[in-house]
Amino acid sequence: MTPLIPSASPDTGLLAKAERGERLSHAEITALYALPLPEVAAVAHELRLRRTDPGTVTFLIDRNINYTNICNVGCNFCAFYRTKRQKDSYTLDYEQISEKIVELEAVGGSRILMQGGVNPKLPLSYYTGLLRHIKAHHPTIRIEAFSPEEVLFMEKAFGLDLDTLLDTLIEAGLDGLPGAGGEILEDDVRAKAAPARIRSADWFRILDAAQRKGLYTISTMVIGFGESYAQRASHLIKIRDQQDKALREYGVGFAGFAMWSLQTEHTRLHGKAPGASAHEYLQQLAVARIALDNQPNIQASWPAQGFKVAQAALYYGASDLGSTMLEENVVSAAGGHGRHNATVRELVRIAHDAGFKPAIRNSYFQILRYPDVGAVLGLNAAAELDEARAVGAPG
Repeated sequence: MTPLIPSASPDTGLLAKAERGERLSHAEITALYALPLPEVAAVAHELRLRRTDPGTVTFLIDRNINYTNICNVGCNFCAFYRTKRQKDSYTLDYEQISEKIVELEAVGGSRILMQGGVNPKLPLSYYTGLLRHIKAHHPTIRIEAFSPEEVLFMEKAFGLDLDTLLDTLIEAGLDGLPGAGGEILEDDVRAKAAPARIRSADWFRILDAAQRKGLYTISTMVIGFGESYAQRASHLIKIRDQQDKALREYGVGFAGFAMWSLQTEHTRLHGKAPGASAHEYLQQLAVARIALDNQPNIQASWPAQGFKVAQAALYYGASDLGSTMLEENVVSAAGGHGRHNATVRELVRIAHDAGFKPAIRNSYFQILRYPDVGAVLGLNAAAELDEARAVGAPG
């Protein structure tokens, strides 16, 4: 293979090393941010083509369900949470959640991503009863629920050690933990953005225990808090190190990596944290693809950056479009936009128009089926109409 980047200078030498798939140090990852983005992106895309099916872009049909918006953590960057005294606070009952799952089943969905605020009024029986209810009434739906923040609350509130708590939730029907609450896994950044937020050691401790028990997990990142490039590089290395450990010791690690940009419009960080531009988002995605050499599945984020940037991300290291998210309340609340969900047609269109074959996957990025692009996009009907016109046209 002809190298994309010749080794002519220290900078191009770094990209050549990255292109060869060699592991980069913290200093080398940090140095990537100073290089021209097109060159970094070219290497990231080449690595994506090697590490995943080069012709395919995947996505998942799922729904985000927020069972309660009552939360006592009070993160400065969250516009979703409410106190119990606010009129629009809520906690869903099991039937309300079932109604949402029925809507997901109707469109061929396979997973719910279920999270909520840290609601001190909910007993352990609410969570275990909810899991059992879903498994009994919706047996084909995977339940990936309760962020590390929620698990930490349960540990403290219910007086259970982590292993016992996870075993209790697994017995009730839990299939995996989402990676929410990661943001930037540097406690200096976390303390400024959300003083009461889970600290990085607990985040890794909880996900490590989940991986040890064979639960689904995913690694995440949110940029735009005002963190430095060195802190971003540290975040990536910590995730990479955990993946190394999990694969070595448990044979299972993070299924993929998802990254999005901070939305501040309706939060207490508005005007205080910079957020991240499309350029910065694509840069970080490319750097993540290079740095995370042990995670082949990297998602593009349409909820935070929109469909056009998500499509561009498919050439900056991303191999996946995330999910349809039949419902999304947290990012959209902070961003003040209407991108609450995507249709199968929209994600098929993004992948197809970018030159890839769209595929519907499961949580572990295993392909379930390839949609008929012509049927989904109406291309077959258009072709038949053109053919009919040609046949009937005067000679």
